[in-house]
Amino acid sequence: MQIVDTSVLGSLLLVAGLQVKHFVCDGPLQTKTMVDQKSIYGAWQGILHSGLHGIGTGVVFIGAGQSISWVFGMALLDFVIHYHVDFSKENIVKYFRWGTSDAKFWWALSADQMIHQLTYLLLAALVLRA
Repeated sequence: MQIVDTSVLGSLLLVAGLQVKHFVCDGPLQTKTMVDQKSIYGAWQGILHSGLHGIGTGVVFIGAGQSISWVFGMALLDFVIHYHVDFSKENIVKYFRWGTSDAKFWWALSADQMIHQLTYLLLAALVLRA
């Protein structure tokens, strides 16, 4: 049973919750080891990082009153997308040897963050449309 508020305000609050979750998982909860291992497919710390994002997404959708199947589905989808976006960005940056003094490093980081935010719009749209 879906009880999420489908009003404009409810929709914005859902996306805002996902954005706050993103800050917490990409900021305070992210370790240097997680960052270092995101470019290694299957590395435990990269999986853990994306897993935290999935758990955080689950918490947001629980707070929005979603059924456990939607919570699990949205958490899993966020985990899979987040993992592959991070893996791709890290490997592109490594392949071209871009560092923080290169403009293209920041373009890659900005693209990575934009894709994450667009993912949150997709997740919210899926739930609000259901």
